[in-house]
Amino acid sequence: MSDEDALLRRWRALWPGGMGETVDAIYFDLLARYSQPHRAYHTLDHVAGCLHWLDEIRSLLAHPDEVELALWFHDAVYDPRRADNEEQSAALASEALRALGGTAEAAERVAELIRLTAHRVTDLTSDAALVCDIDLAILGAEPAAFAAYDAAIRREYAWVPEDVFRRERARVLAGFLARPRIYYTATFVAALEQRARVNLDGAIRHLRMAG
Repeated sequence: MSDEDALLRRWRALWPGGMGETVDAIYFDLLARYSQPHRAYHTLDHVAGCLHWLDEIRSLLAHPDEVELALWFHDAVYDPRRADNEEQSAALASEALRALGGTAEAAERVAELIRLTAHRVTDLTSDAALVCDIDLAILGAEPAAFAAYDAAIRREYAWVPEDVFRRERARVLAGFLARPRIYYTATFVAALEQRARVNLDGAIRHLRMAG
C-alpha cells in the first residue's frame, strides 16, 4: 500500500514557496481520482510504484520534475470503457499546472509525456522513453507481482465477457511481446526485459489455453 502522507509531502515538495491551498486541492483531487471504486490496478499504488522507479533513474532524466508530474497525472482519468484516457489525463494535467503557475510550454511538455503512455509510439528517446518504460515496469515484475497486476486488470474489466476479455487481453499483451524490445532504454532492458518476456508469454498462453 502507498503511504499517502509521504506522497502528500512529496507532492508539496514539487511546489516550494507558495500556493499551498491550490497545491493541496489538486493533490486531493488526484487522490480521489486514483481511489475510484472501479480501479484495481490504476490506483495511487501504481503512481507510488512509478515514483519509486523515477527515484532509481532520476540521474538519466533531462527534466526530472516534468517527468514526475507526468507520472502523477498519467492515469488521473481512467475509465476502461473509453479510449481517450491519456488525452483526458493530459488535459487535466495541463489545466492543473497552469493553475499552479507553470508555463504553457512546460504544461504542454508534461501533457505530451502523458499522451505517450498510451504506448502507441515505438521510437521514443530521452525522457519520453523513460516515462513509458516506468509505466511498463510492471510487465517485468517478479511473478507474484505480475500475477497480482494481471488479476487487477481483469477486475477493472469485469464488465467484459470472459471470452472477449481473453481474446483482447491476449492481443494487447502479444503486441508488447512482438516488439524487438519491450523497453525503450538500455537501463530497463537490462533490468526487466527478460522477465517481462517470460511473464507475457505465460500470461498469453494461459489466456489462449483457457479460452
